[in-house]
Parts: sequence; C-alpha cells; structure tokens
Amino acid sequence: MLNVPPKVTDRAFARLAEINETAEAPQALRVAVEGGGCSGFQYEIKLDAPADDDLVLEGQGQKVVVDSVSLPFLADAVIDFTEELIGARFTIENPNATSSCGCGTSFSM
Repeated sequence: MLNVPPKVTDRAFARLAEINETAEAPQALRVAVEGGGCSGFQYEIKLDAPADDDLVLEGQGQKVVVDSVSLPFLADAVIDFTEELIGARFTIENPNATSSCGCGTSFSM
C-alpha cells in the first residue's frame, strides 16, 4: 500500500478557520483511526494540539494532524466538510475502506 498522505479540502480548512476564530487558543483538527465501531474501525475527529510524530497538513493558516499509527489507514483519503439536512460535519472519503456503515464514521478494510 502506497503511503500517499490524505488531502484536506479548502472547505474543511475554511470551517476549521471559522471554529478557531472564536477559540481562545487555535487548535489543529486531529483525524485518527481507532478500533471499534460497527464495521471494525472508526474515525475520531477532534480539536487537539499537534504531537511530535504527527503528519501536519497545513492550509489557510490552519493545521490538520494525523498520528503515525492512523496514517496508513488514511492513505490517499480526502478530509472534507459537508453541510447536509442531518447536520454539518467533517467527513472522510477513504479509498482504503472496503465497506462503511450508514453513519459514515465506521469502516472496514
């Protein structure tokens, strides 16, 4: 498997900038993969400080970070921000996932 880093859309960076505008201390958006969920793996997306072993993706003055353990699971993925009727959220389009659940936060490989 090639380790092509994930891509972050302009929309995702723009939303992160909006979130950080009102924050006391701007933070990075952490995208991680953990065991669990209804399909075997699940995404964890949260605001966090970058760690030493993180891959840092920068755009529009913002940072999205991925830890070294999660990185292979997110190779060539696209981190985006979508606004739908059910709500607005950060999403991950992952070509490595063989299946995913309806909620979009859990997948298998």
